[in-house]
Amino acid sequence: MNPRSWWRRRSLRSKITVSATMFAMACLLVLSRLAGGAIGELLVGAADSQLHNALSTAAPAVAAGRPVGSELVTGQLRVLDTEGAPVDGGPRPNLSERDVDALMSGMDVLRLGDDPPHRWIGRVVYDPTGLPRLVAAGAELVGYNQAVREGADWLSVAAVLASLLIGVATWVVVGWSLWPVRRMHAAAGALPMGERLPVPEAHDELRALAEAMNGLLARRDEAVQRLRRFTGDAAHELRSPVASIRAQAEVAVAHPDAEFAQEVLAAVTDESERMSTLVDDLLALARSDAGESQPVGRVDVSAAAIAAAERRSGNGGPRIRVDAPRAGAMVLCAPGEVALVLNNLLNNAMRYARVQVHITVLPAGTTVRLLVDDDGPGVPVEHRTRLFDRFYRVQDDRGRGTGGAGLGLALVAETVRRRGGTVRVTDSPEGGARFEVRWQAAGLATWGKI
Repeated sequence: MNPRSWWRRRSLRSKITVSATMFAMACLLVLSRLAGGAIGELLVGAADSQLHNALSTAAPAVAAGRPVGSELVTGQLRVLDTEGAPVDGGPRPNLSERDVDALMSGMDVLRLGDDPPHRWIGRVVYDPTGLPRLVAAGAELVGYNQAVREGADWLSVAAVLASLLIGVATWVVVGWSLWPVRRMHAAAGALPMGERLPVPEAHDELRALAEAMNGLLARRDEAVQRLRRFTGDAAHELRSPVASIRAQAEVAVAHPDAEFAQEVLAAVTDESERMSTLVDDLLALARSDAGESQPVGRVDVSAAAIAAAERRSGNGGPRIRVDAPRAGAMVLCAPGEVALVLNNLLNNAMRYARVQVHITVLPAGTTVRLLVDDDGPGVPVEHRTRLFDRFYRVQDDRGRGTGGAGLGLALVAETVRRRGGTVRVTDSPEGGARFEVRWQAAGLATWGKI
């Protein structure tokens, strides 16, 4: 099994426990080895204390020419010349030439190769004849190697046991700390619509997680409610043309008259067109909600406005006038989006205009404004904030029935806002309603009139 994949499948509690245990064990094992060396230092320090006391007594006696005892309680006291040869009548001590030089220079000597190890300290004094003498005090460090080795081993065992205890404590503490997470998990699994997760009192990461989850749940509930309203409204709007087509078809079947059948077919055609437009709008809104978008490019709003006006000019109804810059007003969006916005705004304006619809394109620095004015009844102020909501209609307030489903302006708002633009409705100088769209500009323009 791959260790990396095995590690990824472990729980957070296991990962934290294993990591804390291994880290503690590594640190404690290093400290145990260092502590083993400290045991040796303690033994040497204890011997040095006794040797310094003996040396402090012997050095003045040698300087005065008095004899000194060669044996200590746990060591020996020697008087040597500068070459290391004894001058006290005793045998030559187990000191090398390098050891003698070190003692003459005031350094201490630790001979770990001896069995048992020896510790030597020395001091140079001058006897009454003026000759330099090395007064050396030495002691056997009985049990030194065993103490250092066994001390390090026992400390290593203690380090392992302490690490295991740390691991158990970490497992318990992490489990206790993650208890709110498990409670949150259980609550989320049984959470009904509209309810929220409990928020911990402590201002910690769990509280931030709970608040973030509650925000996500709020957005989910809002999206579900919006989808339910959208589905209900769409079903209601689709039911009307379908029911109308079915009723007229049943009447035509019950009364097989050629002239009457033509009237029924014309009405069925109108209802079919209405239903087709409604389905297209619903699909466009569904794609918008799903985040689908066309490739962004430089689109000439002036050319698009002229093309939209020419498509509607030959169909009768109010006259369409376009004022736009000759060199073009470029915006950053998709060509189909500009056409969709213009078609829906024109359809709305043509539905309510009495004589004329006026389209104006205004480049203004970093933005391009598109104005669509009609001379109809206008939009009352109390309806303007909801006019771009889906399935919202005010046909009674604007004079005559629309025959629409209330999706065209919602499509305009969704399309413009997706590209970072804005759309609003105000009063028009023509006497009716003015719809104003602002896009991000992609270039400058030179004015003219068409």
